[in-house]
Amino acid sequence: MIVKIVNKSKHPLPHYATAHSAGMDLRANLDAPVVLGPLERKIIPTGLFIELPEGYEAQIRPRSGLAAKHGITCLNTPGTIDADYRGEIGVILANVSNESFTVNDGERICQMVIAQYTKANLVEVQELSETDRGAGGFGSTGRK
Repeated sequence: MIVKIVNKSKHPLPHYATAHSAGMDLRANLDAPVVLGPLERKIIPTGLFIELPEGYEAQIRPRSGLAAKHGITCLNTPGTIDADYRGEIGVILANVSNESFTVNDGERICQMVIAQYTKANLVEVQELSETDRGAGGFGSTGRK
């Protein structure tokens, strides 16, 4: 699949790190470091603009290393970039740790996964079919 990309950042294009990687790391494109205090969130620019084919989205997800080591995650995960969006990709980073974290220019801040989706046609009805699970949720199938 071809995805058109405009790179206005100072960094190379995102790429798959291994043959079986699902996501590509995106880098912060900053003029100066950004400090995220504990429980603080900020939109970090990437300098990237993409054009996706119809029927596809780009999902923005946290990087496991930043999350595990520093408590840095992406809010509204996965964030969705729609096929008709043409603005700069911005990443909402949040610091859920008790220590400040500095985001530097060029730092890998998230992963981008390109995914196909299907649009649903919603049909309003008065009842839904019965299942063994029923309305059980929020851990209802967990330990007993």
